[in-house]
Amino acid sequence: MAAKKKQEIEFRYYEIPQNEPCIALLGEAWVRPYGEDIDCLHFHNYMEIGYCQDGVGEVMLDEQVISYKPGMFTVIPKNFPHNTNSDHFSLSSWEYLFIDVEAVLREFYREDSLYVDDLSAIINNHAWAVDASEYPELTSLIKSIMDEMRYKKEFYSESVKGLQLSLLMNIARMNQGKQERVRKQSRGVSQISYALHYIGANYAEELTIGDLAQVSNMSETHFGRVFQKVMNMTPSDYLNLVRVQMACEYMKKHTDSMELVAERCGFQSVSTFNRNFKKVLNITPYQWKIHPENYEARLLDYKISAYKGW
Repeated sequence: MAAKKKQEIEFRYYEIPQNEPCIALLGEAWVRPYGEDIDCLHFHNYMEIGYCQDGVGEVMLDEQVISYKPGMFTVIPKNFPHNTNSDHFSLSSWEYLFIDVEAVLREFYREDSLYVDDLSAIINNHAWAVDASEYPELTSLIKSIMDEMRYKKEFYSESVKGLQLSLLMNIARMNQGKQERVRKQSRGVSQISYALHYIGANYAEELTIGDLAQVSNMSETHFGRVFQKVMNMTPSDYLNLVRVQMACEYMKKHTDSMELVAERCGFQSVSTFNRNFKKVLNITPYQWKIHPENYEARLLDYKISAYKGW
């Protein structure tokens, strides 16, 4: 089955519900013809773990195409472009976990931020689509987390937190030897993946185009041109999008003033915060705080288009 050329990229943003350890997409809702009416890759703000229960087709990991079958799992870092296409749009059954890698590591290593950064870089170093039989321990952890989230018995959240840490350590082991980061010369989102990760980790700081160009090993002019071509938005617009997302998450958990929310999420003033928030969600922060239920649906509709060859 020949791979399709992808002419659009979607940023699919998810938010882990408060008091939940991760997002679990399980059950009959995920038995479907994957890839039908979709001709684009997408990427997420969390790591995606997928397990194929049934069906055949292809998983596209950036420019790599891998055939899938029952008993395979995928490990896809955040900001990594990918897609799943069923063979001839036949039914496939997948189940998914979305994990906030940095949040899991921070909870266990509160006093060692440098170790969290280094370990996160290793864990997010590589995307995989492999036969579960090759990694029985990792497969067992994936299934255990899915079952904990499926049945939600007493203390399931505490159990999942421990299982997630073990899962991430196993992924780090898988990625050992893959740290050369061979994607520097590739095209598309991969070209600016370092900048995307850097924004995710440092959105609360004062960031410049020069900072992002430096981590991407490009000149400012070339970086700005590449970013605009790939994402169909400027680096500043993307940075503000991430800051608005984080502001929403922060406001769900705290009752701080808008001045403090703006400061914690990287905006230099409340007026700048208000202007960018309304630009992204068409609502002010104050209005959103009263009616937050509309937030996730609006962000899930946010698309990034890239007209280029894959």
